[in-house]
This record gives sequence, C-alpha cells and structure tokens, in this order.
Amino acid sequence: MWLGPEEVLLAGALWVTERANPFFLLQRRRGHGPARPGVRLLVGTLDVVLDSSARVAPYRILHQTQDSQVYWAVACGSSRKEITKHWEWLENNLLQTLSIFDNEEDITTFVKGKIHGIIAEENKNEQPQSEEDPGKFKEAELKMRKQFGMPEVEKLVNYYSCSYWKGRVPRQGWLYLTVNHLCFYSFLLGKEVTLVIQWVDVTQLEKNATLLFPECIKVSTRDSELYFSMFLNINETFKLMEQLANIAMRQLLDNESFLQDKSLPKPRRPLKNISALKRDLDARAKNECYRATFRLPKDECLDGHTDCTLWTPFNKMHIPGQMFVSNNYICFASRAEEACHLIIPLREVTIVEKADSSSVLPSPLSISTKSKMTFFFANLKDRDFLVQRISDFLQRTPSKKPSEEGGSLSSDIFSSFVQEVPELPSSSPLAISPTSALGHRPISFCAGQVPTASQGLLKLFRRNSEELSGPKGAKEKMKEESWNIHFFEYGRGMCMYRTAKTRELVQKGIPENLRGELWLLFSGAWNEMVTHPGYYADLVEKSMGRYNLATEEIERDLHRSMPEHPAFQNELGIAALRRVLTAYAFRNPTIGYCQAMNIVTSVLLLYCNEEEAFWLLVALCERMLPDYYNTRVVGALVDQGIFEELTREYLPQLSEKMQDLGVISTISLSWFLTLFLSVMPFESAVVIVDCFFYEGIKFILQVSLAILDANMEKLLQCCDEGEAMTILGRYLDNVVNRQSVSPPIPHLHALLTSGDEPPLEIDIFELIKTSYEKFSNLKADDIEQMRFKQRLKVIQSLEDTAKKSVVRAVSGDIGFSMEELEELYVVFKAKYLMSCYWGNNRAAAARRDQSLPYLEQYRIDMEQFKELFISLTPWSCGAHTPVLAGRLFRLLDENRDSLINFKEFVTGMSGMYHGDLTEKLKVLYKLHLPPALNPEETESALEATSYFTEDVTTEGNATLLPLPLKEKGTSPQDYRYYLRMWAKEKESKKETIKDLPKMSQEQFIELCKTLYNMFSEDPVEQELYHAIATVASLLLRIGEVGKKFSNRPTRKSEDCKANSTQDPVSEEESPTSEQSQNSAVEQTPQADHEDKASIDAQPEKTQPENQTLGDGSGEGQGSPLQLLSDDETKDDMSMSSYSMVSTGSLQCEDIADDTVLVGCEGSSAAARYGSTIDTDWSISFEQILASMLTETALVNYFEKKVNILQKIKDQKKVERQFSSSSDYELSSVSG
Repeated sequence: MWLGPEEVLLAGALWVTERANPFFLLQRRRGHGPARPGVRLLVGTLDVVLDSSARVAPYRILHQTQDSQVYWAVACGSSRKEITKHWEWLENNLLQTLSIFDNEEDITTFVKGKIHGIIAEENKNEQPQSEEDPGKFKEAELKMRKQFGMPEVEKLVNYYSCSYWKGRVPRQGWLYLTVNHLCFYSFLLGKEVTLVIQWVDVTQLEKNATLLFPECIKVSTRDSELYFSMFLNINETFKLMEQLANIAMRQLLDNESFLQDKSLPKPRRPLKNISALKRDLDARAKNECYRATFRLPKDECLDGHTDCTLWTPFNKMHIPGQMFVSNNYICFASRAEEACHLIIPLREVTIVEKADSSSVLPSPLSISTKSKMTFFFANLKDRDFLVQRISDFLQRTPSKKPSEEGGSLSSDIFSSFVQEVPELPSSSPLAISPTSALGHRPISFCAGQVPTASQGLLKLFRRNSEELSGPKGAKEKMKEESWNIHFFEYGRGMCMYRTAKTRELVQKGIPENLRGELWLLFSGAWNEMVTHPGYYADLVEKSMGRYNLATEEIERDLHRSMPEHPAFQNELGIAALRRVLTAYAFRNPTIGYCQAMNIVTSVLLLYCNEEEAFWLLVALCERMLPDYYNTRVVGALVDQGIFEELTREYLPQLSEKMQDLGVISTISLSWFLTLFLSVMPFESAVVIVDCFFYEGIKFILQVSLAILDANMEKLLQCCDEGEAMTILGRYLDNVVNRQSVSPPIPHLHALLTSGDEPPLEIDIFELIKTSYEKFSNLKADDIEQMRFKQRLKVIQSLEDTAKKSVVRAVSGDIGFSMEELEELYVVFKAKYLMSCYWGNNRAAAARRDQSLPYLEQYRIDMEQFKELFISLTPWSCGAHTPVLAGRLFRLLDENRDSLINFKEFVTGMSGMYHGDLTEKLKVLYKLHLPPALNPEETESALEATSYFTEDVTTEGNATLLPLPLKEKGTSPQDYRYYLRMWAKEKESKKETIKDLPKMSQEQFIELCKTLYNMFSEDPVEQELYHAIATVASLLLRIGEVGKKFSNRPTRKSEDCKANSTQDPVSEEESPTSEQSQNSAVEQTPQADHEDKASIDAQPEKTQPENQTLGDGSGEGQGSPLQLLSDDETKDDMSMSSYSMVSTGSLQCEDIADDTVLVGCEGSSAAARYGSTIDTDWSISFEQILASMLTETALVNYFEKKVNILQKIKDQKKVERQFSSSSDYELSSVSG
C-alpha cells in the first residue's frame, strides 16, 4: 500500500535492494525469501520485539535523489506481486516527469505531493471510521489480521507490548485486544507462540503480583490459565480486558452484540495511537459510572466533566468536587464521599449566567431553576466553553407546556399526596382493566366500578387506628417535621442537596406520607416518569386483552401478592397490580414476568399511584437490580457470589460452616429478590426498602452480613441446613418496627417457635444501625468490581449447565459418546457466536430466544452448517461437499425455517459416523431424494417432484432419525408444546428400509456422482472405482428389468380408464401402490440373485448372474441400455478411474470428463447428446444395498471407523489459517 512519505535514515540495515533506478529503490527484508536460517531467526525476532512494520510488509519502495543521503519510504507490500504493481506504476507514470526537474528538492517535493494525492484518492472510498484511527494503529490492525487470520469485521481495540509466561520462561511479544478475541504473538529465535482466546471463553480475570509473576494479569479459561506481565500500563490494560469480557458475557446473557457508537464527540486535540473504538469503550465506562452514581436513565450520555467548587448554603462552604454535564442533566459530586451530591435536570433550569470573578470566587457560574433555587459553582477552568455546552443542551431540551411546568416534586404538589403527578384524565385507559388472561375470560372494569389507583393504596385502605393519636402518631409527626426542616434547608425535589444528613434521616425511617415521593427521587424513577408522559397509559392500552405466557403467570400470582393486606383482598388492588405487571411485561419482553416481581410491586402500589409504581419497577429491574428478574435470575446469583465473598472477608469463622451447610445459596435468593419483603414482617421490611432506594444493593449486602453476624454462635452449632434455616427464619420473623403507625399485618412467613421460650424481638432500626457500624466500609465501586468478577463465574457456570442439559437430552438417541457430544456442542455454539459478530447478516443474533429451552437457543443457518460439515464430515467429496452439506441441511430442517438446532445437527453427524453399512447407506440414499435433493439439481425437476410428493407426504418419515414434530398453530414459547414434542419423540416408530421411497433415474445419477466424488481422495480409490463401476452397471440393468415388469399391469389399468378424468397421481400410479406392485413382480426374478450376491460377495458369481438377468429381460431394440458381454464388461471394469452409467440416463453436462458411457454406439452421437431421462426407470433401496454388499471395497469404506474428536481438533487448528491464507499471500511463498 502507499505510505505517507516517511524519512528513513539507514536504508541498507537489514534490507536487500532488488531493483533500482535514479529515483527509487525496491527492497526486500532480510529473512524473507531465500535466506540463511540464522538470519531469518534473528530478523524475525527483532521485527517482533521492536514491533517493526516489516513483519507485516516485507517489501518496500524508497525514494532517493543522487546527491542526498536521506531516503523516503513511499510504499510497502506484503507480497512481491503487490509491491511490483506499485513499482511499475512509478516507472510508467513518474520516471519521465522526474527527469525534467533540475533541482533535487523539487523532485522530492513533487514525489511527496503525488503520493499524498494517491492516498487521498484511495481514502475517499474508505469508511469515515477508519479515517479517525491514526496510521500507526492501522498498521497494527493489519498485522493482527494477517497474523491471526481475522476478517475485516473483527475490530482491534488496542495492542500492548508484554510478556507471556510459558512455564517459567517469559516470551516477549504483542498482546492484541479485539472486540471478540484476546490474541498474543511472539517470535523469539525460532520459537513462535500464537494464542487466540475468545472473550466468551474467559472464566476469570485477575490482576495480582507474586514472586514468580511480578504484577501480572491472569486470564483463566475452562482449559488453561495464562499469565501476562511486563506491561507499561497494567491498570489500563486490565480495565480494557474487563470491559471486553463484560461485553462478551452480556452477549451470552441477553444476546446483545457490540455495536460501536459512531456519534462520539471528536477529541479537541488529536489522540496519538488511540483508536476510535478505544475511545468508544472509554466513553461507555464513564457513562456507566456516571449513570450509576446519579441514578440517571440508561440512555443518558456524559458529555464531559470538570473540577470546580459548589457553594452549599446549609453550611456556608465552598465544597470541592467535580461537575458533570450530559444531554439532560448537570450533576455535582464532592470529593469527600457523601459530603454533597446534586442533580439538576436541564428541564428545570431557567437561567445560566456568568458572575463577576473575584480573588475569593474565581470564574463563578450561577444556575437558577423553576423551583426558585440558585446554585453557585466556582473555580471552573474553562467557563466559557462550559456555558456554551450547557446553552447548546438547553436549546435541545423540549419546552414543557404551562400545565406541566408545575410537575416538579415541589412542596405544593406533595402537600396533598392524593393529587396525581401528572394527573391523568378520567377517560384514561388506566381506568379500565386489561382482559384477564386466566381462562380467556374478559373482565371489564368501568371507571365507576373499579377506579384506577390514582394514589397509594395504603391511603385508601388504612383502617381506623388509635396509633395515629398515640405516641406512635406523635413520633410519625416528628419524623415528618424533621423532613420538612430538611427540605427547607437542603431543598425539595430532584434538585435537593443530598448529604450525610439525608442518609441519617433515611436510616431513621421515612414517614409514610413521604415514602412514595422519596422513593421516586432516590431511585431516579421520577426523571423517567416526567420525561415520558403518557407512556404508561399507552402501554396499558396496548396490553389490554393480550395473552402470552407472562400474562398467564401474572394471573396465577396475583392473589399470592400480600394476600394478608386488605388492599389486595379486593379487585381494586388486584386490578392495579395486574395493570402494572402486564404493562412492564410488554415494555420488556426479555424479562416479561418473574416471580418475586409481584411481591415488590404490591408494596410499591401501597405508597405510590400506578404510574409511579410502574416507573419504580422499571428502575428496580433495569438499573438498581440488573438481571435479577429474568428466567435464570443471573443478577441475584451474581450478588449471591458477592455475598459469599464478603462473608469470607468479614466473617471468616462462619463462612466455612455456611459453605458446608449450603445455606448461603438458599437464603440469599429469597432475601435479595424480594428485598426481605417475603421473609420479614412488612412494617420492618419496608424500612429496608427505604434504605435500599437511597443506598442501592450495598445496603442489602451489609444488612445480610449483620443478620449472619447476629446469629453467628447459633449457626456455628448447627448440624444441617434445616436447622440453620430455622434459626435465621425465627430471627427474621421477630424483627419488629415499634414506630410503625399502621396496624400490624399478619406475617405469613413460617411462624417458627422453639419450646416455651418467648421469641426475642429485634428492633429494625437497631439492626440497621449495627449494619452501618460494622460493615459501612463497603463501597459501591468495589461492589461493581466484584459484580464483574462474579458475573464471569455465574454466566460460564450457567453455560456449562446448559451444555450438560443439552448433551443429556440428546445422548439417548445419538450414537456419540458424552465427551464427543460436549465437543460438538462447543464447536456448534462457537459457530453460532461467530455469526453474531462476523456474519454479514446481523439477524443471526435475533435467532436466540432466551425463553426457549436450552436445546433450541442456539441455531445455525445453511452457510454455517456447510462450514461445519466440510470440516467434520467423514464423507469428503471435494468440490461436491458443499452440495452434499446443503442436501443434509434441507433433510434436517423439518420445519423449513432455514435454521437447525443442536439436536438436528448431531443427528445428521451421527448418521454418517455411527451405525452399520445399512444405516449409513440409508442416510446417503435420503440425501438424493426430496426434500434433501433440490428440484433444480436434477434435469427433470417437475417429474421428480410430482413422482415423490405423494410418497413423502403419506410416509411422513423420510428423515434421518425421528426428529421433533413441529405443531403448527402453537406458540413457540408454550412449554406444553415442548412436552408434547418430546412425548412424540419417545413414541416415534423405527423406520425400516421398506418405508423408503424408490429412486428415479435422475436421482440415481446424482447418487453415482456423489459416490464418484466421495472416493476421489481415498487411499484405495482404484479399488473403489472398480467397485462402484460394477455396482452402477448392475443397478442400471436392474432398473431396466424392473421397468419392463412394472409397466405391464400399469398399462392395462391405464387402458381401462382412458376415458375417465382422474388426478395425475392416482391411487394406481402413486409410488406407494406402485412399490407394492413392483415388490411382487420385481423381487421374484431378481431377489434370489441379489441374495446370492450378498451372501457370497464374490465378483465372479456376480457377472454370470448379471448376464442371466439381462438375457431374461427381453431388452428391446429401442432401449437406451445396450447390454455387454462378459468380456466387454471385464474390459470396462479394468479402467480404474472411470465410473459407468447408462448412455440414456444423463445429458452431456452431467457427465464427468472421465466417465465411460455403457452402450454408447459410435454412430449414435445424437442419442448421446439429445436423449432424455427415462421417467419409468426406478430402483429401490433394497436393490442398492444388495448390490453394494457384493463389493468388499465398498463395505469396508462405509464400515470403517472415523474419530470425530480428532476431526474437531484439526478443525480448531486450521480454522484461522484458512481465513488468513485466503486474504493474504504468505511472505515466505511470495519471496
């Protein structure tokens, strides 16, 4: 390729000049092409260690002038062909022009300008993405693709110099991190190391330092542990590796493939050697941290951040920290943790102005909001630029209508909690309940009968309680007054200053009247609600009357959701719960509905109206508890792993005991999924929820540790899991909230007693206080780091479970061993994953449905199947192999969706690897019948299709092995469908050779062509060609004999019904009835001969029998088949590499160059080229089988054992080399 001219000081070092003229040199790198081994090793080592571009481009062209000692590199090439093309262009287009110049400086300037012009012209056609990447990085990406055989769609993110420890010896080389792979290459004095690991195979990433491996990164897979060290910046490398592994896990979890964000802001100054992809990933990491810190919506993107100070009026101080600016928010976080957090939505901003600078307050900025609050920032480094960015974002912020401007969470709105924000009209769809999915019975609720829950259900169903006027009521009013004072000092609504004082108030319990408001604020749900007005109402309207598996599960659980509370003992509460859960199931079909969501949502509805409860549920499921509520509860399992790790760290004495008992995995899921609501009295658990919405999962973990710590002595004395669960259950049952003003709700958790001792009550606020005192040093950042580590373990564990489940499900019907099935599953899954990120068609990612059983989740299309078939099949047919693969795919694809699952795949492979000669021949036979044989593959497609249509539909089992029967009209997500499918698999009858339809002459010709190609690469191909020629000749004669016998009764029946109108495929003419007629007529004259041939298996006996059979057939003069004498047959059989077919059986384009036509007379050229297929000719599977058994070579070929594990290993080794050699010419060859 052409290079931007670069100065070269030592033109002769390690380079050999091959061509020269007065202005240019063509050079080859030493060690490439003819060279001594020692030189090759030395140069190769230097190129790798020093990252020389010669490793990828061993040829170059230099520009020089006679009197100058400076050379300029203008082109390089990976092959002699490429560099010669550039050399010839220079000679043809520049030499004459350059000879005119007198001044050498003008010559060099002209050459540089010309080369830059060529490069600019070439770059016009390139994507703008590649233009952003610096030249050095493009060169590294080219090296990576050549070295590891990666296609262009595999993008390099970054590369690092490091050492790979192989044993105790470090190998210096280069680590390439791509979107989907970790690659390493080293070449030191002839020792070459090449590693390629998919991120989806990584089970653990660790950064540690030991005596043996100083400051290294450990990468673990299922099979090996790899150590890399001597990084220039190990923290940056490790962080990037974590990101890429996390993206891969996300792909396994919910099938989200990596899509690059091309709308990133361009850097204000060029970044050397940093790719656009690396910038994208860095921006993603910052965005995720920003959104998690301030609980912002998932689509919020950070624009930038800067150091500054914030004036805090409540303590009259300037607090140092950082300001963050994004599309819709301005946020502030103090350097001292919990000193102050601030979130200012741009929709609330009215004025942004620059105040006058002073020595006390340099570069101040004032921001005013609609709620009459003003915020002063100072010490801003680039205030003018910041104000411009904020101004740009404000212009894009949609202006609110006057009726919506008051929709902020201000005191006047929430002074009366009954009012709804924003209030929906009485005709809203929310006033109508969706159709009940249970039993398909529509339940209509008009607005007057069952109103929408426009306020918290606790308000509507609060029983008259004396507690409100007693000491508890006074305590509740004191709490409310404390919060009102806090609102006065720190502000109210989204723009409130959040400090340590706020957390203290939350720990003491939020007053019931303020609970809904503060949950919305602290969770960030309020932001999403006000920016999506009417969204919930639309969802409810769309989901009304809709039925799916999620709605069925919702209906089943509605009456199990807090049945002890009066709010859910009537239709108002039940209908509200139904609407919220159904709306969310339609918003997020990936999750749909998961058990425990009903319990959490019912509590949300007690304190919020329906719309608010819906957005709280969104915040809970999608941001605060990610991946908790899906079919595999991955998020809960991840946090369970964190809990186990924290138990080892903080309670080491108890940890080992809990592991032995297996208690943690039991308790943590019920605690985490329902936020203690299902295991603790309601009045106490709701205080846990208060703190959770403020602190996040960190608080749930520290309370869980406090509960274990409080019961440590009893737990250490436990003998089994049941006893430990009883102790913890009794403890949680007796956690009480003595300050609750609501009447106690009966707790339906296990009421456990122990003897006559009264249970010891534990105050919930004391428990919370203890958890902060002992375990408050947990950090949110540390938990996120631990989540990544545990996510790798959990998802890989789930993938292993899925593999075992699939292998166990298919192992009963397949001939492969468990080990072979596991290896095949790994190969099959890898092929599917490659299609997700390398395939041109991104629809591959949409094929995986997490709601399906494991067996159905990974499916591949025909192109992927062909690639696997070519590398794994024992029947290698050369150029004909893809054709055979396509036929097998069509045979396996019963439901005609152009995709096959793993069971169908191994069914096809097993048919070729396992079973006796008969079973393997059955597979081969079916591959040449519809539906495997495409009509286009034969000359007379119409006749072949019509001939076999009746037979295929009536027989219904022309498949390789009994496969799942697909029932139309059944939802693919219905589990009952799969139960019926599996039941039918068990009942399916075994197919016999009598059930196979007959083969026409066209199909027989295709079978002969397949066999001819199949034997072309076999060590005993000469014997096989002898054998197949003999069998083909015999079968052609048998077909002709059968035609004579079968045509006689058919013609009589046709004469009798000549005047009657009948369907073309009548009962008499159908292949099924014809087969029954033929079996009586054909098998009489020929079965005896075939049986003798199969028993004796001697060619000497076969020949006379064939001759006798032919003589008795009464062959007519006009027949295309001319029978041979014994001598003629023997002569033809001696031609080793020739196959034999009938002259009248195929046209010229079907005939291979070395095919001998039996019965081809020299004078009948017209017959050879103009003949047509004989549609009355047919042959049965029994006849083919019997003929094959006469040839020992054929029997041995089909009965020989092939080790598929070795095939899989070979396929893994050469897979990438094929792709690399197809894209690049190897330098050793080109040299």
